Amino acid sequence: MTRDDRINAMLDKHEITELLYAYCNAADRHDHVKMRSLYHEDAFDDHGSFFKGPAMEFIDMLPEIQKPMEILHHNITSINIELDGDYAEGEVYMIAFHRFKNEEGNSVDLLVGGRYFDNYERRDGVWKFSLRAAGADWAYFNDPTQTAMDHPMIAATHIATPGPADPSYQFYKMMKFGQRYR
Repeated sequence: MTRDDRINAMLDKHEITELLYAYCNAADRHDHVKMRSLYHEDAFDDHGSFFKGPAMEFIDMLPEIQKPMEILHHNITSINIELDGDYAEGEVYMIAFHRFKNEEGNSVDLLVGGRYFDNYERRDGVWKFSLRAAGADWAYFNDPTQTAMDHPMIAATHIATPGPADPSYQFYKMMKFGQRYR
């Protein structure tokens, strides 16, 4: 592999990593416009028994799925990407925290450690998901919630919220809610 080939591979992996970060942001802020722009129109999403089918249908369902969500916080850790021209595969480790209202209306916590099994394609010069499958390696559940958003140590900070009211949007000119990826 030549030096130029290695540089191009590094740039491709960086662009895919930016795609992964954009996914976390779109999920946590409930930004469905941005989420839609991360997938190719014919992409497939597999969240197990939760949803399995065309990604655009999954995104159409997100407002209802996210309605009981009080906090979503996705983090990616280890990223393993293999490239083959305009196609790539990724095993992406993640930790995702969810605080949501259960059927009784009580707040509960679910912390999931798992992996995304991804296929990416570069079309028209842009890397997007062609397949995203979620897998769980472990889960930690609290009922009732153990999240203490009223703790004095964070009382003076900017508290996150889903949607365009999130404090991050007041700090930026370039990163706005509903802004398409790339």
